[in-house]
Amino acid sequence: MQQTLLLLPGDGIGPEVIAEARRVAEIVAPDLKVEDGLVGGASIDMHGDPLTEETLDRARRASAVLLGAVGGPKWVGAARDKRPEAGLLALRKGLDVFANLRPAYCFPALVEASSLKQSVVEGLDLMIVRELTGGVYFGQPRGIDETAGIRRGYDTAVYTHPEIERVAHVAFEIARGRQGRVCSVEKSNVMESGLFWRQEVTLAHAEMGAGVDLSHMYADACAMELVRAPKQFDVILADNLFGDILSDEAAMLTGSIGMLPSASLGTPGTPGLYEPVHGSAPDIAGQGIANPCAAILSLEMALRWSLGREKAADILFAAVGKALDQGARTRDLGGNLSTREMADAVIAAL
Repeated sequence: MQQTLLLLPGDGIGPEVIAEARRVAEIVAPDLKVEDGLVGGASIDMHGDPLTEETLDRARRASAVLLGAVGGPKWVGAARDKRPEAGLLALRKGLDVFANLRPAYCFPALVEASSLKQSVVEGLDLMIVRELTGGVYFGQPRGIDETAGIRRGYDTAVYTHPEIERVAHVAFEIARGRQGRVCSVEKSNVMESGLFWRQEVTLAHAEMGAGVDLSHMYADACAMELVRAPKQFDVILADNLFGDILSDEAAMLTGSIGMLPSASLGTPGTPGLYEPVHGSAPDIAGQGIANPCAAILSLEMALRWSLGREKAADILFAAVGKALDQGARTRDLGGNLSTREMADAVIAAL
C-alpha cells in the first residue's frame, strides 16, 4: 500500500520551508504520495476555520503529516477558537499525538554558532519528550472573568494516570535506544499536579522502565542545568507547559532554532505529526531567507518514526551535516544563503 505524506504549510515562513522539504522528499522517497492541505491562518482565510473536519480527516488517513507553522499578526484579533493556533491544538488533539519529541543536537559545524562555550555544547545530543495533549493547555476550568469587581484569569493543570503513563512509556523506549537515562521534570514542591506527575512517572518506571535509569528534577532547576551543563541529560521527560519552555531553551544551545525539528507521536500505527520548532516568524515571511533545515529534519524524523524508512532518514541527516560542514549557512547561522540555496546545498550533499 502506498504511503501518503500530507503537507500542511500553514502561515508565515511555513510555505517557504515546506516547499523545500517537498523537494527533498521527492529525492529521498520518490514513491511517497505527497498531498497538500490548509491549516491555521491559511485555512481561516479560505474556510473561516483554522482546521476543517475534512483536513483533519485527511490527516488521520495519512501515513504522516508534515506541518510548517501557524499564526501571524493578521489573525491576532480573532476569537481564541478562531485563531491559527487553535487549528494546531485541534490537529494535535484530533490525531491524539500525545508524545512530542524535540531533539537538541549540535552539529559539529555549528558548535561556534551557539551562544555557549564550545566545551559546553560540543557533542550535545539530547531528546526532550513532552506530553502534548493534556496539562494546563487543555485543562478545565479556564477563563477570564470578574468576581466582586476584581478581574481574574485562570487555567487548570490536569493530568490523569493514563496520560502520564503512556508518555512515560515513550520516554523509556527512546532512552533504551540511547544512553538509557530519563530525567523527569516537574514542580512537585509547589504544585499538586507536579507531585502527581512525579508519583505516576515513578510508578510507570517500576512497571515498564526496566534497563532505564530514572531521575527527577524541578523544572526551574532543569532550565538552569540546560545552560550550565546540558550534556548531563539524555532524555528529558516533561509535561506540556514545561516541555514547551525547556525545548525552546534547548533549541538555542544548538546555534539556531532554525535547525530544530520535532515529532509528535500517538499510538503505533497512527500518523505522526512533524513540524519545525521555529514557528511562523512573520517578520521574515516572504523574504526567502528562512532556514529550511528544521523542516527538512522534521521530514527526516517522519521517515524514521512514521514511514519506517530509517536508511533514507540516516542518509538525509548525514546530508544536512555535510552541507553544514561545507559551509552552507542561512542568515540565522551567520551566512547569506537563501531558503532555496540552503536546500540546494542539502540536495547536493544527497
